[in-house]
Order: sequence, then structure tokens, then C-alpha cells
Amino acid sequence: MKKTLIYATALALATVAFTSTSYASTKTDSDNISNVENELQSPANRWQLVKQVFKLNVPKNINGLSQLIIDTPSTVAVSNDIDVLAQNGQKVNINVSVNDKKIIIDFPEKNISNTKLIVELNKVKQLSHGPDSVYNLWAKVVGSNTEIPIGVVRFRAF
Repeated sequence: MKKTLIYATALALATVAFTSTSYASTKTDSDNISNVENELQSPANRWQLVKQVFKLNVPKNINGLSQLIIDTPSTVAVSNDIDVLAQNGQKVNINVSVNDKKIIIDFPEKNISNTKLIVELNKVKQLSHGPDSVYNLWAKVVGSNTEIPIGVVRFRAF
């Protein structure tokens, strides 16, 4: 039994030593004496999950904000895990869709005006050492289907 265990260990060490991939996965086997879990070797330029937050001033001289459109850079991957908060900290009712590199935040109540919104992009995947993330912002107001450019948001990579 000891001899079999020694051969299995030597074979496992040799396999690990000659593996050229940057990650390892494990197989759970109840007969095995030791289990290795969640071992990971990250390359120099690794991806990380971050939360990116920005404030948006919505002017009072509009009918109401119906949509916020965010063009994301090619250097990030975003999820639909997005929160929008009013200036008093309460969550705003939104519908979110993510198409390729475009996020569309729809405001079903259509009464967003004369306020500051806090937009939280949760679970954004970006390189830990890479270029800045630059987002272009567009808006649609109630009664119009035209996308109006409203600004640019830049997040530094760290």
C-alpha cells in the first residue's frame, strides 16, 4: 500500500512539474489521502473584479430621464449587476440590459430629473495593470428617441 502511494505521489509531482498551463484544477476523490483545492497561478497581467461608481447630474430642465446608455471600453467585461441610487441613497427602480459593449439602463418610472444619480457598476472585470477604462455616456429623455451625449467617465487601472 505504501509503495503504491509513493508511486502515485511521484507521478503526481512529475505531472505538476511538467504542466505548462497557468492554472490547475483538482479532482475530488474520497479515496485520496490529500486534496488540493483552488490552486491558481496568475499571469503578470491578471484580471480582477472591481466596482466602479460615478455620479451623474440630471438637470431640472428636462422632461425626465428615460434611459442611460453606457458604451464600455474593450478593456473591461461588465455584468448586469448594476445599481442606481438617488442622491438620498435610496435605490432607483431600473431595468438593465447588457449588449456586447453597451449597457442600457431603463428608468421605468420616467420621472428622473433635477437630481444626482449614483451609478454603481458591480463586478467589472478589468486588467490589474492596463489602460484606463473610459466609458462614453448617452441619455434618452422622455418624449424623444434621440441619444444625447452627456459625458465621459474615466477609471484608472491600479
